[in-house]
Amino acid sequence: MGRGRFLTERPVAHRGFHDIVAGRVENTLSAAAAAVDRGFAIECDLQLTSDGEAVVFHDDTLDRLTDSTGPVRDRSLAEIRAARLSGTDDRIPTLADLLAEIAGSVPLIIELKPQPGGDALERRTATILEGYSGPIAVMSFDPRSVRAMRSLAPHLPRGMVADRFDDAESESLSPLRRLALRHLAWAPMVRPDFIAYGVRALPANAPLLLRHLGLPLLTWTVRTPAERATAARYADQIIFEDFDPTDTASAESG
Repeated sequence: MGRGRFLTERPVAHRGFHDIVAGRVENTLSAAAAAVDRGFAIECDLQLTSDGEAVVFHDDTLDRLTDSTGPVRDRSLAEIRAARLSGTDDRIPTLADLLAEIAGSVPLIIELKPQPGGDALERRTATILEGYSGPIAVMSFDPRSVRAMRSLAPHLPRGMVADRFDDAESESLSPLRRLALRHLAWAPMVRPDFIAYGVRALPANAPLLLRHLGLPLLTWTVRTPAERATAARYADQIIFEDFDPTDTASAESG
């Protein structure tokens, strides 16, 4: 397992330990702090602003979670910071903000969201992470992004994210590309240190073969008892949400 040993040591809170009822929106400092309090690792997402800053946000647009609208990539950092998240006092943090909040206390797994054009997000991420000494890994659905991080930050564990690619978001991909992504065909080029595979797509030959060859297999997004059972059978660690894996009653109720 080598340098990625920390990846499987504890459950990974998907976008932080968020709970909208409790006022903790996904990918916020509040969600990160709640994960740290419980000793969970944290998974987060990165997008790039129009002026080149890496911000912690999942969606391509601001519409679902904020009082603003439009693509993240078309907004400056100042505009992003001004957006209010789901009626809370939280704002969209930068990657630097998140690192300062965690301060190396728990592992952080960063998903780089696909961006049009070149590798500006990867370059900015690598620059920010240069001075961070806590346990950290990067991953992406886009093999080009993972390959870029292999060059820009070769010391960081890097992972490939995949699933069946049979959802609405994947319809823009050609059938051949979906097939290649599903079967992790770019693994020899990327040389990943771990795999993150959709729990609803398990069991699947490609991730299980790479696990057999020694790569840690994380699975996402685990929410129900049935999915937790699947994860226990086929994977090394869960990326979870909607329950507390340290709470037996919560885990059993899903």
